[in-house]
Amino acid sequence: MNIDFALVLVILTALTGVVWLVDSLLFRQKRMDRSVQKSIEPVREPVIVEYSRSLFPVLLIVLLFRSFLFEPFKIPSGSMIPTLLVGDFIVVNKFSYGIRLPVLNKKIIKIGEPRRGDVVVFRYPVDPSVNFIKRAIGLPGDTITYRDKQLFVNGEKMEGTSTGRFESSDIKCTTPAIDAVLFDEVLGDVNHEILQHEHNRSRNGQWIVPKGHYFMMGDNRDRSNDSRMWGFVPEENLLGRAVGIWLNFDLEKGCGDLSRVGNGIH
Repeated sequence: MNIDFALVLVILTALTGVVWLVDSLLFRQKRMDRSVQKSIEPVREPVIVEYSRSLFPVLLIVLLFRSFLFEPFKIPSGSMIPTLLVGDFIVVNKFSYGIRLPVLNKKIIKIGEPRRGDVVVFRYPVDPSVNFIKRAIGLPGDTITYRDKQLFVNGEKMEGTSTGRFESSDIKCTTPAIDAVLFDEVLGDVNHEILQHEHNRSRNGQWIVPKGHYFMMGDNRDRSNDSRMWGFVPEENLLGRAVGIWLNFDLEKGCGDLSRVGNGIH
């Protein structure tokens, strides 16, 4: 079950804020007056008010930080290997592509747009309750061609150079397939690594990116559920740009790699 943490956070912040506000406006002064009249110590505020007063500022700060600045995400699959690994916990810049209202995801301040090569977190178009992370390959108006495992953008070949096999020594918590080969790919101004599998067939096709949409692909090119299969990502589905790794730990395998902590994402 996918829990909308943003919605839960908004509801809790609103509830604690309302309880604290109502008590401050209607009941707090009456409690203090009764204490003065009876010459006794101040009447202790109700537990729900006490907790609301303590929690509201904390929840509000978390909500604002998470909604408008940075948000943590966990990488659940290997579709972005070798850039991101299963078990990576990443930080996403939420204001890279504009300030949006939490839950509604409606843009209220326009700041920037995805650039080719950005690693982007977005709501999966097929099921918006699920968050995906891929690399932005095609911008609005682009023609994307993928043929025989070679990427073309607007007819221009994106050059790639093989750097050898993806060996088990390269990663601590995942066992690479024996047919996995690393490539350095130049994607516009971005130079990054991709992974291909010799035994997988190429997902050939050509796509023209419509206005207000983006074409996304995983760096694990042969084993990624991406725009080649389900189409384009609407601009309103964008959540932010992945900027760094703050932890790596695979809960299922009980394995982590501290050397990845602090790495930037390119």
